[in-house]
Amino acid sequence: MKAGVVIFPGTNRERDIAIALQAVSGQRPRMVWHRDTDLSGLDLVVLPGGFSHGDYLRCGAMAAHSPVMGAIRRFAAAGGYVLGVCNGFQILTEAGLLPGALLRNASLRFLSQDCHLRVERADTVFTRHYQRSQVFRAPMAHGDGNYFADPATLDRLEGDGLVALRYASPAGDIVPEANPNGSARSIAGILSPNLRVMGLMPHPEDLVDPLMGGTDGLPLFAGMAEALAA
Repeated sequence: MKAGVVIFPGTNRERDIAIALQAVSGQRPRMVWHRDTDLSGLDLVVLPGGFSHGDYLRCGAMAAHSPVMGAIRRFAAAGGYVLGVCNGFQILTEAGLLPGALLRNASLRFLSQDCHLRVERADTVFTRHYQRSQVFRAPMAHGDGNYFADPATLDRLEGDGLVALRYASPAGDIVPEANPNGSARSIAGILSPNLRVMGLMPHPEDLVDPLMGGTDGLPLFAGMAEALAA
């Protein structure tokens, strides 16, 4: 698997993503500056977390207009895979590669804590090493993680099976107290219609080694590496 990690001014999770990708593929990912537009030879492009352009205007709004995003649109249209984590998810929605928006957390507070995610479908490149309805732990660190979309869009996501992950209790129950940022229908991650683009708010890359406190996030990266192996 040949992966690239995009860096915007203010990105701060690129090293975490690189560590996770190298752990499963044995290859260092290519670091792609936001003004670069050459994605040739890549199987996967990852937009990591952070505060691109200082989160001015709206989170991800400025990054969505960076030169690299035009290249990412073409990359995705040509069959490439794209993963957006936290700020990366925000950028994907602002760029129109995924529907909806990420609003301020319902508590109006920045959340830095663990959460639990329930896998809604396990037949994608991103989730293939999990089981459907499996629950895994992931850290979250965001102020604007409250997923919002109009009812018609939410119904379409549900009807087309494009909800990848939901916030859940450790037992897998979808309950308000397990949804710390107030996301609509407890949605934590969604997929594009062709299943090649995924965005999620929590950080599975921060649980890929026992020294990090667990390996709950490792299957996400291992699945991608296996599916996209040359």
